Amino acid sequence: MAFTPKTPYLATDGIVEIYNNTEKLLGIVLIQRKYPPIGLALPGGFVNIGESVEQAVIREMKEEISLDVTIQSLLGVYSDPKRDIRFHTASVVYVCKAYGTPLGADDAKEAKVFILEDLQKELKKLVFDHSTIIKDYLKKYHPTLSI
Repeated sequence: MAFTPKTPYLATDGIVEIYNNTEKLLGIVLIQRKYPPIGLALPGGFVNIGESVEQAVIREMKEEISLDVTIQSLLGVYSDPKRDIRFHTASVVYVCKAYGTPLGADDAKEAKVFILEDLQKELKKLVFDHSTIIKDYLKKYHPTLSI
């Protein structure tokens, strides 16, 4: 009998910063999830077999928000066994840069740019541990914001 290890699912999420043509940061993209758990979320998804996490975040951003992104940095790895109510998921979270208007597709019912100063009122609407991830992002990259 072959041994089949049980491991967490591997996912990747993107904090996609949207810039205009003068390089002004307009905000970050959040999606409205099409499938349970329903709510606001960072765009992202599962890593496919044979795919790196970097390739996965670029593919998932194209699939869910219809934008090409450039990875800017690694924010962190989020692996609390309780972060996803469906099953144990570990997510590698990248900060990405993009231009244009996001359009919800695939698992995203809709996609919208939220200016950083308005994120506080959206945090309670976020699913998974995405409010923690956004707070970590703001603390690291925008420490002067009082969120």
